[in-house]
Amino acid sequence: MASHLLRCLLVAVGALPYVLSSAPILQPTPPMGYNNWAALMCGLNESVFVETALSMVKFGLLDAGYNRINLDDCWSTMERASNGSMEWDTKKFPRGLPWLTSYLKELGFIPGIYTDAGNLSCGGYPGAFGYEALDAQTFADWGFEFVKLDGCNMPTGTEEEYKSVYGRWHDVLQEIRKETQNPMIFSESAPAYFAESANLTDWYKVMNWVPKFGQLARHSRDSLVFNSTLYWPDITGWDSIMFNYGQQVRLARYQRPGYFNDPDFLNVDHFDYTLDEKKSHFALWSSFSAPLIISAWVPGLNSTEVAYLGNTDIIAVDQDPLALQATLVSQDGTWDVLTKDLANGDRLLTILNRGNSTASHNVSFARIGLPALPAVRVKDLWTGESTHASKEVTAHDIPSHGTAIFRISAPKGSCASTPTGMIFNTYSLTTLTASSKGLIWANSTAADVQVWQARSDGTVRTLAHSSDCLTDLGGGKLGLSRCSRRVAQKWDYTYSGNLISRSSKLCLTEADNEALTLSACLDQANSQVVALPGGVKIVGY
Repeated sequence: MASHLLRCLLVAVGALPYVLSSAPILQPTPPMGYNNWAALMCGLNESVFVETALSMVKFGLLDAGYNRINLDDCWSTMERASNGSMEWDTKKFPRGLPWLTSYLKELGFIPGIYTDAGNLSCGGYPGAFGYEALDAQTFADWGFEFVKLDGCNMPTGTEEEYKSVYGRWHDVLQEIRKETQNPMIFSESAPAYFAESANLTDWYKVMNWVPKFGQLARHSRDSLVFNSTLYWPDITGWDSIMFNYGQQVRLARYQRPGYFNDPDFLNVDHFDYTLDEKKSHFALWSSFSAPLIISAWVPGLNSTEVAYLGNTDIIAVDQDPLALQATLVSQDGTWDVLTKDLANGDRLLTILNRGNSTASHNVSFARIGLPALPAVRVKDLWTGESTHASKEVTAHDIPSHGTAIFRISAPKGSCASTPTGMIFNTYSLTTLTASSKGLIWANSTAADVQVWQARSDGTVRTLAHSSDCLTDLGGGKLGLSRCSRRVAQKWDYTYSGNLISRSSKLCLTEADNEALTLSACLDQANSQVVALPGGVKIVGY
């Protein structure tokens, strides 16, 4: 999701030509760095950023790739200057923001700043509505190269209004880039304001346009702030991670070099996490190639926290040039299994234990998307140890709320994976299931009848019935029938989340009582937006 840019425009499980864009890729891999909000909220000042920067250098976090330092809300005065421009709070920043950006750049960091698309920021400070060009130029003149645009206090709050305002920001930032060579990376918070609606159509619509305007978009709730019990007394730290994780897995189709789905900060020192939960937070976000933005009191991080944040093997997964988001192979309430391809031909396997006790878990090569390989090399990215495996990979003794993460290599060359995993409705979260009574939508159980292969010939089939293909039977009906290369067994997956029959041009649909049908394709309808395994080619970006 980026400025319609990028390497190749995915195409649906078929052989449509790739489409290339002439626009430059401003952010080819997800940003890494620091933001003060979750740790300090409005308690920011000059010394916070100076001490944070020095600690990040001291701890090796800058060398590890955490090279952005972003100011969040509450940095300004409560009113604009007489000429309409924004002013920094001189009590918080006595030497000024131009001094701070210069100082951070001398250390090797890239500075970023916060503003809000509405009339007021979320903290009650001046918003940028109607001042987009002036504020963008002001930020650039002060030396900032990253803008986070929040979405509080919009005049009407409609999806159309958000699109118009965020589009204006895209345009003014683009002008600054042309005139100054300042990349002005654009972080958009618009999707978060639609993510928990009873009807997700507007969330999907916003997610469709944010990649065209910016380089990353925060799609759901904030990570918990340091005093979260005052705001969300019934939400635990693990609940917060799992909520944003659950939103992220719905959105993989949008991500590619130049645009990244943002599940929000790594609030490393929050009081309500176990160490295993903190490490899962980092491993899952890295598996997603999500932004890795630390929001903690960095000078106070302990050696264990610094060590896992600096894990070079896991950071390499996050920063992989393909920028793919890991997608779900299976879920059963205890185990989540995710995979993705890596640029050198390796395959990532991530296994999350959502259960309440330590346990081990096996994943077959077929589920990993490697049915043809007799053996593989498996590197545990936590320990750095490598082993060999045949037929399946075993994660031993994963603690409760812990995550195992493996890099899998073929004996020779590329793993040459087949996209394999769940097909699920991103509204209801029910999973396409080849039951004994026919095809239905059902709760996830991780059975083979819910794990699908999306092959390069456009066919879709389950691991349980690998010789039978998902088939358009006509009249809005679907079934599994012997694969025969018929057009009725060819499917296209679109950027808007539709799985479309090539023969009837109808869309896979969840009807009443979890029934599966084909029906006329609608615009971002809850009943028709589905997630497919990563690596499936996507039409329409």
